[in-house]
Amino acid sequence: MINLLNFNQPQLADYFISIGEKPFRAKQLMRWMYHFGVHDVGQMTDIAKSLREKLAVETEIRLPNVQLEQVSNDGTRKWLIGTDGKDGAANSVETVFIPEDDRGTLCISSQVGCALACTFCSTGAQGFNRNLSVAEIIGQLAIANQSLRSESGYDLLSANDRIISNVVMMGMGEPLTNYDNVVTAMQIMLDDSAYGLSRRRLTLSTSGIVPAMDRLKEDCPVALAVSLHAPNDALRDVLVPINQKYPIKDLMAACNRYLEKAPRDFVTFEYVMLDGINDTVEHAHELLEVIKHVPCKLNLIPFNPFPNSGYSTSKPHNIRVFRDILMSAGYVVTVRKTRGEDIDAACGQLAGKVLDKTKRSLKHISVQAVS
Repeated sequence: MINLLNFNQPQLADYFISIGEKPFRAKQLMRWMYHFGVHDVGQMTDIAKSLREKLAVETEIRLPNVQLEQVSNDGTRKWLIGTDGKDGAANSVETVFIPEDDRGTLCISSQVGCALACTFCSTGAQGFNRNLSVAEIIGQLAIANQSLRSESGYDLLSANDRIISNVVMMGMGEPLTNYDNVVTAMQIMLDDSAYGLSRRRLTLSTSGIVPAMDRLKEDCPVALAVSLHAPNDALRDVLVPINQKYPIKDLMAACNRYLEKAPRDFVTFEYVMLDGINDTVEHAHELLEVIKHVPCKLNLIPFNPFPNSGYSTSKPHNIRVFRDILMSAGYVVTVRKTRGEDIDAACGQLAGKVLDKTKRSLKHISVQAVS
């Protein structure tokens, strides 16, 4: 069965043409699926009965399944969403909604686990299984939207009463190593016949896959966040191992190229604060030197501990001193407020359930046991 959630509007139009139908059916179908949340083609009343019958036989509109929904004391919500592997074995990913006074942000996963092995990230410690499909990525937004709107008493999607106002591709996985599926899903998020997000309200976070950043600039430029986390190559090689392939100098050049077509005139650099590792006065001044030619804002992220990580959160005083050094140089700097920590929904804590093909999770446990 063809899952219609895997297609953006041009792809849906091509599908309808291939079965002898008019391409405008794509827009009709998307509005039913995303504006009205209808996933039974039999209920799509402005589509010809003969076409509905054909679609019922050949296609499906299938969301991933929700295994668990949790609500934090601070209002943050986390969904554990199940996926099926090709071997039938179950994996799961996590999706997080963060409500704030002026926005509602949904953090979406792009992979089951992550292959990049950043040492401070719980997802990386779980290893990697596979990329998520388009349906599994966009399905996270559909599930969260339906859940939140149902609870609030909203029936239809409206720009005037939008609960999820912002989406960030910052959940489990490196989005740019699942490039095609992530871009297609983001195109659906941006489509006025679907969710109609603006490019400024859709953010992709990457550890720095330079060639894919250049592709994204041309294919689907959205707001960009870069997981920097270190002010020099020696340290970043350890914390973010992909740096060994795409070092900081190349990454900064790619950021400037991206800004040529980005919807915002700056890149956000994310910097997790690790006690005694990357949070000293010297590190702050070194960071200023690294970013001086890139229009940017900085988001300092207090490390959120997870078992056997080997790292500790920077002391509040050290975070303040680090922030003040950056701000005194004229940069906009925010310190991310930890949200959802009581349900392990904070930044860097997402783990889900990963049937690890890399065996990294077993190696991680073995190393911790020995040490």
